[in-house]
Amino acid sequence: MNTDALRGHMDALLLSVLENEPLHGYAIIEALQQRSGGALTVPTGTVYPALRRLERVGHLTSEWATVAGRKRRTYRLTRSGRTALAGERTAWTDFTDVMTKILTPRSQP
Repeated sequence: MNTDALRGHMDALLLSVLENEPLHGYAIIEALQQRSGGALTVPTGTVYPALRRLERVGHLTSEWATVAGRKRRTYRLTRSGRTALAGERTAWTDFTDVMTKILTPRSQP
């Protein structure tokens, strides 16, 4: 999948992956790839700055944890993040509805 198509949607993707459980950065990248059926391979240089930004605005919190013997920063969705995710889902539904209307072939008169 063209990574340019992800612009403007990274927050929704990250918040969604963190909805049910806290994860560290690499696990987030793996979850995106798995949930997309392998269609998404998001570079760490895109994910980590977005996670830090989402934490700064209060949608995520993080803490250090030891995972498989390694210290990793684990991210968790906050109440604000859940609200933001709900808004992202609504915006996505609205967007896809409009795009479907535009891109669906119309019969010629």
